[in-house]
Amino acid sequence: MAVPFPRIPPIDGVEIATGRAGFYKHEREDLLVMRFAEGTSVAGVFTRHGVGSAPVDWCRRALAQSQGEDARALVVNAGCANAFTGKPGADAARRVASAVAKRFDCRQRDVMLASTGVIGVLLDDAKITQRLPEAEAALSADAWAGAARAIMTTDTFPKGAFAEAEIDGKTVRIAGICKGSGMIAPDMATMLAFVATDADIAPKALQNLASLYTRSTFNCVTVDGDRSTNDTLLLFATGQSEAPRISRAGDRRLADFREKLEAVLLDLALQLVRDGEGATKFVRINVSGAESPASARKIARTIAESPLVKTAFAGEDANWGRIVMAVGRADEPIDRTRLKVQFGPLVAAQDGLISPTYDEAKMSAYMKKDELEVSVDVGVGRGSASIWTCDLTKQYVAINGDYRS
Repeated sequence: MAVPFPRIPPIDGVEIATGRAGFYKHEREDLLVMRFAEGTSVAGVFTRHGVGSAPVDWCRRALAQSQGEDARALVVNAGCANAFTGKPGADAARRVASAVAKRFDCRQRDVMLASTGVIGVLLDDAKITQRLPEAEAALSADAWAGAARAIMTTDTFPKGAFAEAEIDGKTVRIAGICKGSGMIAPDMATMLAFVATDADIAPKALQNLASLYTRSTFNCVTVDGDRSTNDTLLLFATGQSEAPRISRAGDRRLADFREKLEAVLLDLALQLVRDGEGATKFVRINVSGAESPASARKIARTIAESPLVKTAFAGEDANWGRIVMAVGRADEPIDRTRLKVQFGPLVAAQDGLISPTYDEAKMSAYMKKDELEVSVDVGVGRGSASIWTCDLTKQYVAINGDYRS
């Protein structure tokens, strides 16, 4: 279910370089460096995982100190998460930021960090810092595809998205990459996502946009229900376009930009699901008739993360009883006498009973599709929500059983 990497043109104010730091035994690039123009705004949304990681801690502190003003660099490594590594891990992150700040002539707090890979392994920061001269020399405005490949772990394809928008009659560009395949769940997935625009947006407005659209994109996908220690979304605005500076997220001049930004984030989020570890089915779960949108989201997430439901998808079995089971254990208000379950256009159950139009042959034929849609009406209100997920296959077990060995 791979998605071809899009053509992403340069974003004014963004330079990119990749390299091999050696976090993997085999030959591959595992280091990404981005340099941003002076005055670039930055916003971030991070995991709320109880363990967290050194780079996540670093970014949170840096953003608190800078208030999102004048981000100058981003350094990302794959192959080592630098999570659950205590003070030594924090020191390693600081040394990376310090080395980058000296090379790019900026403050440490102007350097954002991200890591992905095995948890509990201390980052060998020298592997990164010794590659910085090469990275600086290789900086290019046209290297988004390489950047997406460099941050991959168990991903099977690089993920990117691009859009153009208008702000007060001026064209701006929005480009993004992300990585993630397993340990994906709402409330930020086990993913890293980096999005840049040449629009001129003040830090507070940029943060409001990042927080708002994370809810309807990255927080609406799940592969396996497990959240990660390193989840990070960073949004950069270089201000290098001809569009005017925008100070409020609600500014009417941002209408088209807001729509395109959400579209880029959703595109990236859905690619995470399509690349779910071992996945063969891309599934949208819709819940309507709930007491509230929050209740609908909880019900949808419960369905999407049920191992019994997900293995039924893998087996191409329209087992609507498992859907009903998951709805009931979400512990949200429902009216079982009005409950309705559909697979695509086919009604499996309604009014609390199997549908009189249920046709096993048609259901089985539908379940053979690569892309499925399950819709549930719980019959108590007007709240609705959608969650995107995938199936759970034997290959998922194989991938994660062999992850370190």
